Amino acid sequence: MKSLTIFSRCGTNKGSTIELFVNRLDSVESVLPYEYTAFDFCSEKTMKRPSENLGQVLFGERIEPSPYKFEFKKPAVCQKVCTRTYDTSSPSDKAKLDFLKKGMLLNYQHHWIVDNMPVTWCYDVEDGQKFCNPGFPIGCYVTEGGRAKDACVVNSNFKEKDAFYIFNHVDITIHYHIVEHEQLGARLVAAKIEPKSYENPNDDNPDCAGGPKFLKNKYTGVFKIPYTYSVNFVEDKSIRWASRWDYILESMPHTNIQWFSIMNSLVIVLFLSGMVAMIMLRTLHKDIARYNQMDSVEDAQEEFGWKLVHGDVFRPPRKGMLLSVFLGSGTQIFIMTFVTLFFACLGFLSPANRGALMTCAVVLWVLLGTPAGYVAALFNVGGKEEKTFQKWKTNVLLTAFLCPGVVFADFFVMNLILWGEGSSAAMPFGTLVAILALWFCISVPLTFIGAYFGFKKAGIEHPVRTNQIPRQIPEQSFYTKPLPGIVMGGILPFGCIFIQLFFILNSIWSHQMYYMFGFLFLVFIILVITCSEATILLCYFHLCAEDYHWQWRSFLTSGFTAVYFLVYAIHYFFSKLQITGLASTILYFGYTMIMALIFFLFTGTIGFFACFWFVTKIYSVVKVD
Repeated sequence: MKSLTIFSRCGTNKGSTIELFVNRLDSVESVLPYEYTAFDFCSEKTMKRPSENLGQVLFGERIEPSPYKFEFKKPAVCQKVCTRTYDTSSPSDKAKLDFLKKGMLLNYQHHWIVDNMPVTWCYDVEDGQKFCNPGFPIGCYVTEGGRAKDACVVNSNFKEKDAFYIFNHVDITIHYHIVEHEQLGARLVAAKIEPKSYENPNDDNPDCAGGPKFLKNKYTGVFKIPYTYSVNFVEDKSIRWASRWDYILESMPHTNIQWFSIMNSLVIVLFLSGMVAMIMLRTLHKDIARYNQMDSVEDAQEEFGWKLVHGDVFRPPRKGMLLSVFLGSGTQIFIMTFVTLFFACLGFLSPANRGALMTCAVVLWVLLGTPAGYVAALFNVGGKEEKTFQKWKTNVLLTAFLCPGVVFADFFVMNLILWGEGSSAAMPFGTLVAILALWFCISVPLTFIGAYFGFKKAGIEHPVRTNQIPRQIPEQSFYTKPLPGIVMGGILPFGCIFIQLFFILNSIWSHQMYYMFGFLFLVFIILVITCSEATILLCYFHLCAEDYHWQWRSFLTSGFTAVYFLVYAIHYFFSKLQITGLASTILYFGYTMIMALIFFLFTGTIGFFACFWFVTKIYSVVKVD
């Protein structure tokens, strides 16, 4: 990859070698990506493969050098790369051929790279628009009934029944422009490809003639696949090097839908903001003024609503240790998400920087152990006198290991399945050890440091004293009972994100490029506001109903958005994806459970802190005898 960087930044002259790199192959019908060499394509054995960062390894990217090499501004026609020969009587050859057929049946796609740019396959779609796909198929299949599947529809000559058509030839077009004000040379601004299929009866001197190359499903004997390529160079003065990704991104017509999503979310935010403002400025203002004017005991006995529970509202909740652990992990995830999206908005984590987004997120999570331990220790409610060494130890150990341990256990099981399937997404043992080292040697000690300072702090001073005897909670109506409120609380936050969620799931499972981080950051802010306001509203209604158990309820109210996320992911699986196979299905739902857990901790923490601020604020302005 380094030689390509020199090519793009410093320019290149006629005769300079351009190297083409290959990445792992993936499919929309399978969660399992495979390395380029798994399909027995022409490979380059002499060159060392470029090193991948942590994010690329986690996403299963395996970039390798390829035998496709050409000289700048030297067109080539039907150049032979290699010929693969298979004898179906040989078990190893038959296994390789069967795996290749399986790849064509599941529509596995090549991903090639030139000068850190994806080599794209551009074709016409509806309304005369052009779609540029950063991948192209290895082949396609025509069923026994004569129905052309996937890419076989592009060529009317693909009509042999129960046959696999192999794209064994590629026409590569490289667009460049001449650098005028810098060192003499040229810069690559686009690389496009058109896959084709040729019989090439003359193997030694291919001419890219004859009919398409196909393999009957039940073929036996010796079968040869000659791989060839043609390359052409086109000068293009209209594309600047800095904007050379635009032609790929502009072919994805998502912008209008994104603005619709933002407007939809803003309407919800304005509605909730109006409700909260009405409560804060009108209802609460009147309540506080009336309560503060009560001078006699008789007046105080006539108290009603949220003022009645002032002696119980800061009572430690049941399972307060677990809640504090969730808050610590949620704080860690919140800061990690905010910083990652902020850097992505600034352009540091663009698609051109492969794996940078995931690498940044993982490194931030590791380094944010201190705020996790601090928050968990601070909110380990139970009074300063109860903060014994045993409680301190239990709290910090749970914060360091509970939620990360659940995620790692799920991830490890998914990795075992990927290992068993021979997928390139299976994390190497060395990388697994490195992640464990980051967790145990950096994140855990930082969590202990944060917890130390959290427990040394005097504690959170509440504006009102807590009574020794808990107040009895009156009979609640259906709408103020815990479960209906929690279920309703997650609807509005989910309504703000579900359109954006569709694009995110598309980028993960349908292998589409995601680049609109500005929209995503805006939706992130809207989600934080919506979770906060929805939780504050429901918290106020429950306090007015004299139910003072707000801590867990506030966390679960906004955290229930993750349940709607899970339901939507299940709907997306059955309605939008064509994933087949037990292993792919287990992997999809295994990774979805990890995302749902992270989202639950993230949204729940937002709801808790919003409600905590609200409760502290309203009781701090009330006179209590």
